[in-house]
Amino acid sequence: IPFLTRAHHYLSLYTVMLYNPSDYPTSPGIYMMKDDNGRIVYVGKAANIRKRLGSYFRPDKTLSPKTQVMMSRVNKIDIITTITEKDALLLEASLIKKHKPRYNIVLRDDKQYVLFKIDLTQPYPAIQLVRKAGRDDSLYFGPFTSGNAARQTLKVINKVFLLRKCGHKKFRNRVRPCLQHYINRCLAPCCLEVDQQEYRKLVDQVELFLSGKSESLLNKLNQDMLKASQELKFEKAAIIRDQIRSLHQTVKSQSVVIPGGDDLDVFDLVQWDKGLCTGIIFVRQGKVLDNKNFFWPEQDISENEDMENKLVSILSQFYSQDSFIPEKIVLPVKLTDNSIRQVLSEYRGKNVNIVRATGENMKSLLRMARHNSLQAAFRSKNVPGVDLSKIFKKEAEIRRIECIDVSHQSGQNTKLGKVVFENGEPVKPDYRIYNLPNVASGDDYQALSEFVSARVRKGDPWPDLLLVDGGIGQLNAVIKTLSTNNIEISFQVAAISKGPTRSQGQLHDQVFIPGRKNPLPLKPGSPELLFLQKVRDEAHNFAIGSLRRSRIRSLRQSQLESIPGIGPKKAKALWDYFKDLDLILNTSEQELLNVPGFGPRTAGKVLKALQQYKNEDQDTTS
Repeated sequence: IPFLTRAHHYLSLYTVMLYNPSDYPTSPGIYMMKDDNGRIVYVGKAANIRKRLGSYFRPDKTLSPKTQVMMSRVNKIDIITTITEKDALLLEASLIKKHKPRYNIVLRDDKQYVLFKIDLTQPYPAIQLVRKAGRDDSLYFGPFTSGNAARQTLKVINKVFLLRKCGHKKFRNRVRPCLQHYINRCLAPCCLEVDQQEYRKLVDQVELFLSGKSESLLNKLNQDMLKASQELKFEKAAIIRDQIRSLHQTVKSQSVVIPGGDDLDVFDLVQWDKGLCTGIIFVRQGKVLDNKNFFWPEQDISENEDMENKLVSILSQFYSQDSFIPEKIVLPVKLTDNSIRQVLSEYRGKNVNIVRATGENMKSLLRMARHNSLQAAFRSKNVPGVDLSKIFKKEAEIRRIECIDVSHQSGQNTKLGKVVFENGEPVKPDYRIYNLPNVASGDDYQALSEFVSARVRKGDPWPDLLLVDGGIGQLNAVIKTLSTNNIEISFQVAAISKGPTRSQGQLHDQVFIPGRKNPLPLKPGSPELLFLQKVRDEAHNFAIGSLRRSRIRSLRQSQLESIPGIGPKKAKALWDYFKDLDLILNTSEQELLNVPGFGPRTAGKVLKALQQYKNEDQDTTS
C-alpha cells in the first residue's frame, strides 16, 4: 500500500460487503466506505472497528440526516487494522488528505503558514520568512495565516533593526556593501568589520519584539538612548529614538488577552443551520496574533462523541511535523482520545497539552473563535452557488474540477498548466506545470495526450470534472487517450472555447461535451458559464506565467552565452547552480569549483571571462 509510511505497524486489509456487524474485527484501525464506483466517500478510525461500525447499522430514525444520506450511497467497506489507536489516527489523516472523501471534514487549505526564522548558528544571523519549522537550533516565531501581514511585520523589522537582508550565498560572495547599508538599513557585516557581540544585541532585540515582549524591548531601548546621550553619542541616541518611535506605532494596537504570556491555539467547532464551521485563534506571548476559519456546508454534529472525533480529525490534519505547534491547545470539550496528544508531542519534540477551555480568559477566546468562524461561514454563503451537475446532467455533485491549458512560445517550449478547484475555490497546492519537451511544434493534441497519460499514471483522486481549454478537437484528443489507457470515464470531461462574436461585440464562450456536436445551451452571463470561464482563465494565466518565467531564464542564460569563453553548456550549469545573474558575475573561483562539471582549469577560464565582461561593462557605463 504505497501511502503507508509505517507498513509494518498495520496488520491486514479487508474488503467487507455490508452485512452483520459481528463479522467485523474488534481491533483498532480505519474503515473506508465506498460508493458504487469504488470512490471513497468516508474514512473513519476506531479503537474497536466492530463497535464503531455497529453504530452505522442502527434504525434510520436514530441516525443524523447526513449519516442516512451517506449510508444510502455506501456499497462496500474496506478495513485496515492497526496495532494502536495512534497508528489508526495517522493513517486516517493520511487517507483523508489523499482521497478527500465527500463526507469527511477535509482541511482544503492545508498549506504551511508563514513563520519567522532566525538561524542562530550563523555568526551574523538574518531574519527569514519560512513555511516549515525545522528541528534545528534556529528560533521560530508565528504562525501568520496571512503572508501579507507577515511581510508588513518584516518591513517594520527591516526598518528598525539593522540586520543583514541578503541570503547566505549573496552574503558569502558580496564584495561591497549593498544599497541597504547606504540607506542605514544594514550594518553590512558581509564586507565591513562589525562586532559580533553588538550584532547579537540587535538579534536579541528582534527576538524580544517577535516574542511579544515589546515593553521589555522599549524599556531597554530607552536605557540605551539615555546612556548614549550621557556619553555624548548623540547620533547613536537619535537612531535609538527613531527605533522607539517606530516600535510605539507598531505595538500600540496589541493587547494582552492571557496574563503570563502563554503560547496556545484555540479551536472551536460549532453547528450552523447551513453546515459546520470551526475557528482557530493563535495566541503568542499572551497576545492574539492571527486567526483562521474553515466551513463545511454538508457536515453536522450528531452527538458529543461525534464532536470529539471531528476535532481529533481536524487537529491531525492541521498540524504536521513541519508545523509550529504551541505548548497548549484549547478545545470546547475534553478529549478522551489520548492518541492525538501523543502524535502532536512527537511532532513538537516536547509535551503538548490539549485542554478544555476553563476560566473567563479561555472562554472569551473560544467565543472569539466561534464568532469569527460564523462570520466567515455567513460571508461564504452570501456568494451565489453554482450547481454544475445540472448543466452536465449528472446525479452526483461536481465538487472537484481540474482544468488544463496548453501554452508554448512560437511552437517551442511547450508547457501544460493544470489548476484545481474544490467547492468553487482554487486549491493552489494542487496546481501543476507539465514540461513537454518532446511535443512537436505547436501540437496541442500531442501535448494533451502526453498529459492524460501522465495523469492516468497518477490515478486518484480523480476530478468530478476535467475541463479542457479548447474546442471539440482538444476534447476528442483527451477522450481518445483515456480510452487508449483503458480508463473507465466515471467523471465528466468538457472543453470550453471561444465562440462566435455576439452583437455586443464580445466573444461568447462555448462548452462542449463528448457525444454532442453542438455546444451546451448556456446563456451568456449565466453563473455556470461565468464560473467555468473563471476556472479556464485561471488555468490560462497559470500556464502563461510559467512560460514567461521560463523565457526570462532563457534570456538570462543567453546573456551569459554572449560572454566570450562561455558556451551553452557552461551557461546552463552556471544558471542552474546560482539562479541569479548578479551572483554569477560576482562569484569567486572557489565558488565556481562547486558548480557541477567545473574543475580548476574551467573555473579559472570562466572567472577570467566574467571579470573581463564586468570591466568592459563598467567602461561602457562610464
